[in-house]
Amino acid sequence: MANEDKKYFNAMLMDSKDMPKVQIITDEKSIEKYGGDKMYFAPPIDYDKVMRLVPCGKLLTVGTIREFFAKQNGADFTEPITAGIFVSIVAWASYQRAEDKTPYWRTLKAKGELNAKYPGGVEAQKEMLEKEGHIVIQKGKTNIKYYVKDYEKALFTL
Repeated sequence: MANEDKKYFNAMLMDSKDMPKVQIITDEKSIEKYGGDKMYFAPPIDYDKVMRLVPCGKLLTVGTIREFFAKQNGADFTEPITAGIFVSIVAWASYQRAEDKTPYWRTLKAKGELNAKYPGGVEAQKEMLEKEGHIVIQKGKTNIKYYVKDYEKALFTL
C-alpha cells in the first residue's frame, strides 16, 4: 500500500467487498499448492475480530488465521493475497483510531516474520513486541528480515 497517511482505513475495514464467500477454483497448480479447490474469502472486519483475541505475550500468524477461516467455513483454504492486504488494513485502521486499538503487532507473517507493511514498519512492530517480552532477531545479510525468536512457543491457537 502507498500513501497510507491519506487513506481512511476504518472505512476500508467496514467494507465487506461482497464477502464472505467461497469460490471454486480450477487452476491445477493452485489446487495442488493449497490442497483443494474451495477457496474462502473473509471480509476485512473478520480479520480484525480474530486479531483482537490475541492476548499480551501471545502471537498469531496470518497463516493461522487463514487456516481458522477455512476450517470454520468448510473451505480448503483462505485466499492468501487478500488475507495479507486485510491484515494490513486492520493494522492501519487501528493505528488511525484514538481508542479501541487492535493489537495488530501480535500478528506475524509466516515463520514468525515481522510485517514491514504495518504502521512504522518492522521497527515499530519490533518495539511493541519487545515491550511485551518477545525477542526479535535479524536474519539475512542482503535481504534483512526480522523474526520473533521462538515464536512457535508463543503462538495463540484459535
